[in-house]
Formats: sequence, structure tokens, C-alpha cells
Amino acid sequence: MAKGAKLRKEKQSVAVSGESLAQQSSSQNRRWTRGFIIAVVLIYVINKFYIPVAPMQVKVAFNTWLSLTSMGEIMVFILMALGLNIVVGYAGLLDLGYVAFWALGGYVAGWLMSGFFDQVTFKFGGNPAKGLPHGIHLNVFLVLIAGGIFTAIWGVIIGAPTLRLKSDYLALVTLGFGEIIPQFMVNGENIGGFNMTNGSKGINPVDNIKIFGFEFGPFALADKFLLYAALAGMMIFLSLRLRDGRLGRAWLAIREDELAASMMGVPLMRTKLASYAVGATAGGVGGVAFATLIGGVYAERFNFQISIIILSMVVLGGMGNVWGVMLGATLLAWINNTGLVQIGKIFNAATGMNVDFPSFNFLIFGVLLVLMMLFRREGFIPEARVRLIMHEDEFADVSNVTDQIKLEGHHHHESH
Repeated sequence: MAKGAKLRKEKQSVAVSGESLAQQSSSQNRRWTRGFIIAVVLIYVINKFYIPVAPMQVKVAFNTWLSLTSMGEIMVFILMALGLNIVVGYAGLLDLGYVAFWALGGYVAGWLMSGFFDQVTFKFGGNPAKGLPHGIHLNVFLVLIAGGIFTAIWGVIIGAPTLRLKSDYLALVTLGFGEIIPQFMVNGENIGGFNMTNGSKGINPVDNIKIFGFEFGPFALADKFLLYAALAGMMIFLSLRLRDGRLGRAWLAIREDELAASMMGVPLMRTKLASYAVGATAGGVGGVAFATLIGGVYAERFNFQISIIILSMVVLGGMGNVWGVMLGATLLAWINNTGLVQIGKIFNAATGMNVDFPSFNFLIFGVLLVLMMLFRREGFIPEARVRLIMHEDEFADVSNVTDQIKLEGHHHHESH
């Protein structure tokens, strides 16, 4: 009887603890969501209404340190980093070729939002540039959907033969696909006499975005930023919903122990393919968004370095934690795009030297990764499970000390 009562009490304690953790997570999500929305609205309002009438010094400062182009690029990288986080952070699959999906999404925009295929003339809600009526011109929302579906299909095609592998072998195979597809884009100018990708010259210009009759021209950067922020926000929402759902729990089970997950009835291949397809979809949508941001698609932008940068965003931010990955993507994207250039200018002006800081970006990222692995392996904002695993020894020591204190208290009580 006493043992049964003790067991019931322990179960109730675990249930209460689980509910407390769930409430804490929900409260944290609400705070971060409010913060993200407030930041986006502030950036939009300041750049849309204040910067045009601000003093020249203020304009220069904003354009130098917080330009709308860099802000839009940050939102695109948040979108793609969250997609890779589903593969790496949720399902525990090491993917070193994520840039392939970015490239595929970008070329979907080039094929469906430009005059590249001048053999045909097809327009459906698109916005052809002046003097370029030929080609395929679809509405940007249709192209975003098409880019996501196209890359999801390729995610399944690539994942089906490779996801049976594990660990380093999976990383090497995904690295191979990440090299094959961009090289195909570079050399796709003449495939049996047909120009598929325009080779190293790329596809440009991509149509300006047009939504409900309003055209976002090259200088409508604030409106474009709002669109990219909306896409990033949708990916944040999707990531949170998937993590708490049945599929998300299956991914986490595979990440923690693949054998145990399979013994509990989790279909390994189907679940892994689902993570790969969702991650690929985010990469494809990010590729379409980036093509509209820079106004074209260029094969040299899709190199292996991009895969490493996006993976670094996930690792540094905190694998499996949506808000940590968002923070990591924001910091690394800003440093890579703006921070190194401006800090280099300040350093060179102060010292009289001429150091090209942007050329040392991977040295700086490497040092940052080493420091993080030494002092904060779990990332800036770690997921609860990852934090427990990383600090298992510390928690075990605390537990032992707690048990010892309880035991001493019990002996003290008996002695009285």
C-alpha cells in the first residue's frame, strides 16, 4: 500500500512537472512572438515613414548599419535556417548540401517570373518588365507555392536513397548532392541544345513583385521586407506547430535514439523523408524570395559556403530551438552582410591599415564555432532536451548532492 501510494505520488509529481514545462514553453513562445512582431513593425514603420524625411546623417547611419536590403536578407536566412533546423535540429540528420534546395527555388523564380523562356508567352497574374513581354510571368504567390512543391519533390527524390545512411555517411552524400545541383546550374546553358539555366550569366531580371495591383519596384524595399518577414513568420509558426505535434515528436524520438524509435513503431524512412521534404520546401521558398530580393538568379551564389553558413546559424543559435535558430540566423546574416564590412572600415580608419575583413569571414566563423563548442556547446538559446544532454554530468552531480542531503536529513530525523 505504501509503495503504491509513493508511486502514485511520483507519477503526479512528474505530470505536474511536465505541465509546468509546457506552460513555461508556451509563455516563452508568446514573448518571442510578440518581440518578433514588434521588431518587424518597428523596422517597417521607421523605414517607410521616418527615414525618407529624416536628416541625412540618420539616413546614412541606417543605410550603413541596418539597410533594408540586409534586413530582407536576414528574413530570408531565418526562413532557410528554420528549414534546416527541422532536418538537423528536430530529426538529427546532418545535411551539408542544403544550398541545393536554395538553388532549385531560385531557378524556379527565374523560370516562372522572367522573360528567360522567350519561346513562349504566358502571363497569369505576373508583372513582366517593360520590353520583355515574352516568357512565363506568374504571380509571386504562385511561384512561391511552385518553388516549395518543386523542392519538396526533389527533397524526396534526394532523400529516398540517402536517408538509409547515418551520421558521417549521410553528411557526405548530402554534400555530394549539394555540389551536383549548383554545378548543373553553372553548366546548364546547353543541354541537348536547350538553354536551361543560362550558365554563369544567370537569369535576370526577375519580375518585380505585384500584389493586389500594387507593384513593389526595385526601391520598394520596405514593402519587400514586410513580405519576407511574413514568410519567416509563417515558417516560425509552422516549426512550432510541427514540433509539438505527432510528427515533431517522432522526429525528436529518431534524433534521440533511432533504434528505440523504430521499436516503438515510428516509421523511420517515412518520418525522415517528411523532415527532408519540409526542410527542402523552406529552402525552395527562400530561394524564390532571395531571387526577388536581388532581382535575378546567379549560379555563383549557390556554393558550398552557403550550406556551412546556414548550418552554423542552426548550431550557434541552438539546434532544435526555433528562437535560438532565429537569433543565430539574424546575427550571422548581419555579420556576414554588414557587420564585417563596417567594423573593418572603423578598424582601418583607426589604425591606418587596409585589412579586408569580409575575406576573413570563415576564419571568424570558425573561431566563433570553436569558442561556442568550448564554452556553450548547446548554442545561444538551447532546446530543453539538448541542454539536459549537454549538462548531464552537472545535473547528475546536483541530483546526487540532493539525494545525500535528503538521506542525511532522514537519518537526523530518525536519531531524534
